[in-house]
Order: sequence, then structure tokens, then C-alpha cells
Amino acid sequence: MVPPDDLDRLSHAELKGLVVQQWEQLVELQRMVAALRDEVARLKGGPGRPNIKPSGMERGTEPPGSSSKQRRPRGSTRSKLVIDEERTVKVAAPPRGSRFKDYRSFVVQDLVVHAHVVNFRRERWQTPDGEVMTAPLPAGIDGHFGPQLRRFVLAQYHQAQTTVPRLVTLLRSLRIFISKRQVVRLLIEAQDGFLTEARDVLRAGLSSATWITADDTGARHKASNGFCTQMGNAHFAWFGTTGSKSRLNFLELLRAGYDDYVINAEALAYMRERALAAHVIARLVEHPDKCFSNRKAWNAHLDALGVTALKVNPDPVLIATEGALWGSVKAHGLLPDTVIVSDDAGQFKIGSHGLCWVHAERLVHKLDAFTDDNRAAQATVRELIWEFYADLKAYRCAPTPQCKAALWARFDRIFTRKTGFVTLDRLLARLHANKSELLMVLDRPEIPLHTNGSENDIRCHVTRRKLSGGTRSDPGRDCRDAFLGLAKTCAKLKIAFWDYLGDRLVVPGAQAIPHLPEIILAKAQSP
Repeated sequence: MVPPDDLDRLSHAELKGLVVQQWEQLVELQRMVAALRDEVARLKGGPGRPNIKPSGMERGTEPPGSSSKQRRPRGSTRSKLVIDEERTVKVAAPPRGSRFKDYRSFVVQDLVVHAHVVNFRRERWQTPDGEVMTAPLPAGIDGHFGPQLRRFVLAQYHQAQTTVPRLVTLLRSLRIFISKRQVVRLLIEAQDGFLTEARDVLRAGLSSATWITADDTGARHKASNGFCTQMGNAHFAWFGTTGSKSRLNFLELLRAGYDDYVINAEALAYMRERALAAHVIARLVEHPDKCFSNRKAWNAHLDALGVTALKVNPDPVLIATEGALWGSVKAHGLLPDTVIVSDDAGQFKIGSHGLCWVHAERLVHKLDAFTDDNRAAQATVRELIWEFYADLKAYRCAPTPQCKAALWARFDRIFTRKTGFVTLDRLLARLHANKSELLMVLDRPEIPLHTNGSENDIRCHVTRRKLSGGTRSDPGRDCRDAFLGLAKTCAKLKIAFWDYLGDRLVVPGAQAIPHLPEIILAKAQSP
């Protein structure tokens, strides 16, 4: 930072801002020096910086004896089993004079895994007019690998998180003659039914959810860095990998597969909220066309209105496009009165938005304190936040207007306090500016106070990334995201993913599983 020419001419507020800015730079330099010291120690074989554990605020604020800490009774295993075979084991040579008493049952669970090759001898008939008729293959047979094998491959890859080379080795050890290319084909080819159901899961979830959580993580696709976005709640999960994590990209994902751009009341309200110029909004309102089938048609419309030629800030093309995407989301009945809960990433701040308390407290937890006074102030603030968080959890179970007013006022007392720890005070002021989003739960007690659900869901994508790196083709990327989302959705709906695959692949004798979007809608409507 370059100092001003004349410090005497600066006002008191400017001098204070300068001191605070220099203090922050000093703290950052201290952090960099500490990091360099740790790196040098690590390279020399010494211990590096200790890994700070998570704060544990969510578990730490659970009331004593809560259900989450109690062990559930195991129950009878025998009652859950279906006996497939009974064998009688006889005593080899009972002594003379012995009398048969009864049988003692001993149940053993086992697994039968072996190759099963079927040769379908299809009849061929020649009709009187010379045409040849061939008997069709049974339902579920699509190619030279049967539905049970396809189910096994999909379950092992997407749910068991194995890799293609290991899967090929396993299949060959079972005397299945298959190549790596054929396994990849089983994973990504002819999966339109699953891709469609994954898209419909997102539409059902967004059209019926009172709240969703969202998160993203890094992803590699075609040797380029990208991002995988997760959306979901207690009934569904969905993943989508793209090259961007902007708000424009998130709005495109929220359309759930629709391609249109719509100018309606919600779109215009979005544009006004984002400070789009009034004359640009007027051009969009006055034009008779309000719906555009795809991006090409929308861009042509902006060109015709002269919006593209405008060079102002904020970018009118960007804001208008975001507004038209939001209009499309609302036009299709998605996110009707839905709260989006996120970790304060800017791209998720759309519509009714709530913030994650765990991420907010984590900012205080991770502050570097260099003096005893700073550490004491940090500990005091963390204790106040933990107590406040526990009371918010209690409020969700029994909301009252009196408790709401008390919590609203108590928030101000916590986040406007002055501790003398400059970095902490500035962080508290920043969190206080997000008061309405952090206290969204006071108006909507049904929403969660954190985004732990999204973070737990997205771990499967992180594991897949660590095991297999990135994807090389668009079908591979789409299938990976779709099957991860379907597996997570099945888990939330208490459906075995193995049974789901068996029904969709028409495995003989498989349990019937209803269409997942129908179950999600029914769950959302039930009290």
C-alpha cells in the first residue's frame, strides 16, 4: 500500500480506516510468515502446523439424551430374512437307544456370485410373402450382457465407488469375458431413461420443496477445471457439472433442463433488484415477445433491442439474462416459495436465501489470535454464538412470537459488540450485515440452520474425483452426475439402490420401485 502524501490532511475516519487496513495487512503477513515457517519445517522433516479440528457446534449444542446420541435397539435379524433353501443335517451315528427330539435351526446368510451364460435360440419363420420373422429377445435383454450384469456394474461403480480397471479385473475373475471398453459402454451408453429420471427428480424437488441446500466442489472434465453443483433436501439430491460457478450458471441449473428465457413479473423484479437501467427494462417490457425458446433466440432479441451495444456497469446483458433465467424458473413452477440455504457463496444468493450457521461460526473459529486478550475475546464470542445457536434449534421445535422477538434483539447484542480484537470486530460487523439471512429461520422454522446435508451428499463426488480423476466425454459426465444423484435420492427415500437398478433394468424377479419423482412429490405433500 502506498502511503498518502500528507497525513495531516486526512480526517479522523480516514486515519482510522488507514490504521485498520494496515493492521489487516500485518495480520496477513504474519499468517504468510507462519505458513512459510511450517512449510520449511515440513521440508526439513519436522512437524508442520497442527490441523485445527472443526468446531463441532452442531453436535455440541444437542440437548443431553437427544435421539441422535442414543443407540437404537438392533431388533430381530431373523424376522427380516427370507429363507431361500432349507437343508436337513443329520447326526452321523446316534448311540443305540437314542430318541429323536426335534430340529435346531441355524440360519446362514450367503451370497451366490457366478457367471451365468444363456444361449437364446430364437425361432425364425418365413412368411408366405417371403419375409423372415425372428422371435424377439425377452424384456431387459439389450446387447450381449444381461440386466443382472449391468446392475452389478452400475452398483459397483456408482455406489461402491470402484474404478473401471478394478471392475474389469473383478468381472474377469468371475469368468466374465469383457473388455474395459465394454465396461465403459455399460456405464454410459443407452442410459437415457436414468438421465431423464434424474432430471425429473430435480424438477419434482424444486417444484415441491419448502427449502433446499446448495454447495459446489471442484471437478475435472475434458482435462479442464470445472465445478460440480449439488442441490437437494431431505427427499432428493441432484448433481450437475459445468465449467463455471457463477450466478448465471446456477440459474441455468435451476431451470432443471428447460431451455427457454422468460420475461415476466419475477424476471423484471430480479432486474430491478440488480440495478439494471430503467430504460433497458422499459425496452424489454414494451416489446411484445416475452418468451424465447433458447439462448440463440434470446441473444438475437437483445441485439435487436440494442442492449448488447451498451457498455455500462453493471453489464446489462448479464443482468437481463439472469433475470430472464429467473423468469423461466418461476414460469415452470420451480422454487414457488422455496428458501435456498447456502454457505454464503455469492452465486447461491437468489430469491429467499438463508445462510449456514456452521459456516458463519467457522469464520470466528478459524481466526488467528496472537495475544491472550484476542484468544479470550474469540472464545467469548464463540460461546455466545454456540448458546444462540442452541436456542435457535429449540425455537425451530416450538416457535413463538415472543421467542422470535427476543432472538432478533439478542442477535444484535452479540454481533455489534466491540471486543478490541480488530479482525474479530470487523468479522462480527460483516456477519451482522447478513442478519436477515442468518435469521431466516425465525420466519421459516422448517428450514435447516446449516448446509450439512449438501456437504454430506457432495462427498460421494469428491470420492469419485479422487478415485477416477475427471471425465472425458459429455455422456460420461452426465451419467456420473445422474447416477450419483439417483443413488443419494434412493438413500434418502429409504430405497435400496440395488432394488432400484433391478426394476429399471427389468431384472427378472426384481422388486417394483415407483418413479422417484412421484415419491418425492408424495413426500412433500404428506404432513
